[in-house]
Amino acid sequence: MKKKPVIAIDGYSSTGKSSISKEIARRLGLVHIDTGALYRGITLFALRCALDQSGKIDCSMLEKHLPELELKFHLEHGELVLYLAKENITEPIRSQQVSENVSFIAKQSFVRDYLLEYQREMAKKGGVIMDGRDIGTTVLPEADYKFFLSASVQERSRRRHLELQSMGIDLPLEEVERNLTSRDAIDSSREASPLRQAPDAVLIDNTKLTKEETIEKILSFIS
Repeated sequence: MKKKPVIAIDGYSSTGKSSISKEIARRLGLVHIDTGALYRGITLFALRCALDQSGKIDCSMLEKHLPELELKFHLEHGELVLYLAKENITEPIRSQQVSENVSFIAKQSFVRDYLLEYQREMAKKGGVIMDGRDIGTTVLPEADYKFFLSASVQERSRRRHLELQSMGIDLPLEEVERNLTSRDAIDSSREASPLRQAPDAVLIDNTKLTKEETIEKILSFIS
């Protein structure tokens, strides 16, 4: 029996990586792994357990508490759901506070090292599509297929703004764009596994593409 493929999808925030990967996983019978959720989970943990007296995240405190972290995906109704201990954190990790701090957490080398083997272990048997920012370059450099999603910052801000509104968060579009631009800069310039396109990844700019068009384009490369 042919081993199911391993697919890596990287790219900028709000290019639809997770929702697109989830749909491709459904169509191909793969397991979707949202690695960004893992970093958001650690960010949520840090905001709850590792703040200094001024209310900022203390990285030394976070590193000290990481062994206590119970962050795991559980398969529910065919989808992986992220839990922090016994709490389903699907909604909390999408809060604006987490979004504003996740790039800071993700650039910490001790955090990336902590998650690296866990991510690789999940993909070892194949049959997964994993999305993030360093999947094709660092986590799964031997993936069968690699894609890199991009879009203009204006379009990504519009998408993120609509997503926040659907969650009842009314943040000015200009602030959403500032946040995305800041995350882009942090993700692309960090020392540990910066956001960049793998040399063998297919670049897809979906500024003017619908979600379905993006999915069909990706599927056209997968045999």
